[in-house]
Amino acid sequence: MTTLLGHNYIGGRRSADGTTQLQSFDATTGEPLPGLYFQASEAEVNAAADAAAAAYPIYRNLSAEKRATFLDAIADEIDALGDEFVATVCRETALPAGRIQGERGRTSGQLRLFAKVLRRGDFYGARIDRALPDRQPLPRPDLRQYRIALGPVAVFGASNFPMAFSTAGGDTASALAAGCPVVFKAHSGHMATAEWVADAIIRAAERTQMPAGVFNMIYGGGVGEWLVKHPAIQAVGFTGSLKGGNALGQMAATRSQPIPVFAEMSSINPVFLLPEALAVRGEQIAAQLAGSVTMGCGQFCTNPGLVIGLRSPQFSTFLETFCASMNQQPPQTMLNAGTLDSYSRGLGELHEHPGLTHLAGKPQLGNQAQPQVFKADVGLLLKGDELLQEEVFGPATIVIEVEDRAQLTAALQGLRGQLTATLIGEADELLEYRWLAEMLQEKVGRILLNGYPTGVEVCEAMVHGGPYPATSDSRGTSVGTLAIDRFLRPVCFQNYPDALLPEALQDSNPLRIRRLVDGEVTQSAL
Repeated sequence: MTTLLGHNYIGGRRSADGTTQLQSFDATTGEPLPGLYFQASEAEVNAAADAAAAAYPIYRNLSAEKRATFLDAIADEIDALGDEFVATVCRETALPAGRIQGERGRTSGQLRLFAKVLRRGDFYGARIDRALPDRQPLPRPDLRQYRIALGPVAVFGASNFPMAFSTAGGDTASALAAGCPVVFKAHSGHMATAEWVADAIIRAAERTQMPAGVFNMIYGGGVGEWLVKHPAIQAVGFTGSLKGGNALGQMAATRSQPIPVFAEMSSINPVFLLPEALAVRGEQIAAQLAGSVTMGCGQFCTNPGLVIGLRSPQFSTFLETFCASMNQQPPQTMLNAGTLDSYSRGLGELHEHPGLTHLAGKPQLGNQAQPQVFKADVGLLLKGDELLQEEVFGPATIVIEVEDRAQLTAALQGLRGQLTATLIGEADELLEYRWLAEMLQEKVGRILLNGYPTGVEVCEAMVHGGPYPATSDSRGTSVGTLAIDRFLRPVCFQNYPDALLPEALQDSNPLRIRRLVDGEVTQSAL
């Protein structure tokens, strides 16, 4: 990349009308990186939303095959980003090259997965109830339903996944798959990375002859409110803090036309350790859990921030081994200085809390994050202590020991909504504690047995969501093909002549998709 000035991307063109210039920094050294970025002006934010609105009627009416070809082209462009790109992302985020290369593959892979969804056609949700003119006492009209794109979508990039949850990440991919043009708000922590990926998307759009405003990108802090409140924007995708997600939700709700915000925000992802498993493989569990807590410096939304076990000699032994393992974990550089400051503040609050005891971890000093373990009295959870359930973004976790099953039940009931919950147990224990898994279904989006939550597979069945405050809307997911549902809405056609119907609903079924016809699933023509 040769440009030293990063422009906003509006309607397929570069724009730099704003006077405020921004700079990206080396996450390890704190040194400024080459290149300046222009913060979007209010006029540019409006222009980006207007460009998306102009593209919407064209883009949503393109065939699913043409949109799939566009997604495949983006994936190809991202795969072609080479060593210079990887080095740029590493400098901006302090993440290792192997992680970035893997994330690049995940990003292109999920784009191709949504292309497959488009070609398969089930996203249309086609339903047909044919007319019953002779029905008594009243005839039934011909009714046909399918789903269309909501409209332009505002997407806010995440800090911890500079590719997979960012410029061309899951929210962007699923919105584009649904037929929604995107206005992307670049994360200030990796603006150079965002520019590389935005260039790739624009190249793909031009190569596949997409409308000019199908993808737009703006830089800057404080520009999000202008974007969310623009009347053309019809939905918001966000991954970040609870504070940020709530703020966007309030903005969207107070518009003259309220719109949905699909925000993934805060989760402590509890891990439940059962006694027999600790007796059989406690040392192994301690090492694996320490690895999960510190993986990627704890900068995962699925990081296990709470560990709950039944009081027993096995649990006491496990805790000693776990703390010893956590003490051996090295400090790591975080994504940026702001993330480290937030982690340090969170640890300070835990240290000052009278109901918590510090069990492991060196003092948090310098420019790297030290892994930490705290122990809390179960009474705090039973009383609804808010600090205990607030996510500390980084390599730290809290351990709670419960007296018995009754207390375990009460503790679980006191938990807020989560992205994940994990049960570690032997086969017979898992059957015995089936009630625990049943209860967890009401609290989380994904339940794991004998695994660890740090790792989210991109596939058809994945759910990366959960009850508030894990997300703003527990009915959806931000990972997996079901994510497309967030950006679609149903439309019903009554007594339409066949020639006026969309292809997905025509009698001949020209798309050859599976449809629900008079209550029966079929791929046949009518």
